[in-house]
Amino acid sequence: MNKLYLVGIGPGGEAFMTAQARAAMEKADVLCGYTVYVDLVKGLYPEKEVFTTPMKREIERCRKALEIAQEGKTVAMVCSGDAGVYGMAGPILELLGEYPNVDVEVVPGVTSATSGAAVLGAPLMHDFCVISLSDLLTPMEKIEKRLECAAVGDFVTCIYNPSSKKRSTYLEKACNIFLDAGRSPETVCGWVKNIGREGQESKVLTLKELAKEQVDMFTTVFIGSSATKKLGDKMVTPRGYEAK
Repeated sequence: MNKLYLVGIGPGGEAFMTAQARAAMEKADVLCGYTVYVDLVKGLYPEKEVFTTPMKREIERCRKALEIAQEGKTVAMVCSGDAGVYGMAGPILELLGEYPNVDVEVVPGVTSATSGAAVLGAPLMHDFCVISLSDLLTPMEKIEKRLECAAVGDFVTCIYNPSSKKRSTYLEKACNIFLDAGRSPETVCGWVKNIGREGQESKVLTLKELAKEQVDMFTTVFIGSSATKKLGDKMVTPRGYEAK
């Protein structure tokens, strides 16, 4: 069939997968993806052939998926969250010109920004932006500039990849950029770890407290705007309906 589905599986738990995502994986002969993500779904499809690669071998993975599809098999490239948000949709579409007989379909999924927001309450009710602190592909200077612009613009800011062993100070640096731009130390913030997976944890705290938190790559961080409130144990950014 020469078909390649780019499938966003959400946080990883079966309950978070859309019917469209499940249908695409059902149709696939082969499941491709980063090893960790394929491991989240292969138990649901034990009869499927799989092809995985570790971190930092994304282009190899994409080429192999396109090659398998060009051979006539139906392939599902599995991505956590949404395939078009820091996923493999971009690289696949950039390479597609070399594989003219392959038909690609992007299947959206629930990304960490929205699944994490649901755990915390409603932090993304007004304008927001998403910024990754990983500098593997983006220079840190550019990341810092984007953080500064988000802070000055008073956006709620969702941060992906906030920390790792090699980047243990990056979240603190991001918080300091917001503080230096005038965001109050008491700004309501939150984080969610292992969204939708075993061991899920979450916390609502202030910006000054967030700067000292120890988080990892499986944590999504939310820095509220000046309007964001803590209501009980929830984080809420008012949209302004009550003022209409």
